[in-house]
Amino acid sequence: MPTSSEPVAELRSVTKSYREGDQDRAVLKEVELSVFRGELVMLLGRSGSGKSTVLNLLSGIDLPTSGEVRLGGASLSNMNERERTLMRRDHVGFVFQFFNLIPTLTVEENVLLPLELAGKLTDTTRHQALDLLATVGLADRCSSYPDVLSGGEQQRVAIARALAHDPLVLLADEPTGNLDLETAEEITELLVGSVRRSGKTLIVATHSRELATLGDRVLTIENGSFVERSSTS
Repeated sequence: MPTSSEPVAELRSVTKSYREGDQDRAVLKEVELSVFRGELVMLLGRSGSGKSTVLNLLSGIDLPTSGEVRLGGASLSNMNERERTLMRRDHVGFVFQFFNLIPTLTVEENVLLPLELAGKLTDTTRHQALDLLATVGLADRCSSYPDVLSGGEQQRVAIARALAHDPLVLLADEPTGNLDLETAEEITELLVGSVRRSGKTLIVATHSRELATLGDRVLTIENGSFVERSSTS
């Protein structure tokens, strides 16, 4: 794992192209990115600009067309698919737009799942995970199933789940995109507050400029490149 002076996540001269018909379309063009421990980085851009592509590259779901992706000091670009899967399982937490909770598992079981998959489920980590549910205001819903929860409650569970296995980095893809304005504001405050308190690194792809203002850095993706702006501009 990286020291405090080393980036937690990096894109080194990364290009990512997709085949469209008989042509290649470059979504990212030789981009550079270094994210350090404890940073909150916001990615802005129109639909199709490459925000989700950046998250997929940083998590090892996708590979760059050229360049190198590094996570925790290790090169994802040099790993095989199984190695990338294990890296993602152990060191990445995800918060999705549509929550992605498993409907046949209770709230508690959903939150504990990353710990089970990583082989980290102990009495201590179970209690810590349940403390996270209390932190997001759902200590009394442990035995409930996702289908009886509101959208905001499901996203609260998703935030607790993303933090449960003590990941190196959290990746959030439009975390408020499926919520009404009032609930989105509550979830934004909860997500950013939880990450700040835990000292975690968070990278968010979002359309929300309100959410973006809470980041340490804002990167707008334009024509395949990053344009860095102040979070207050």
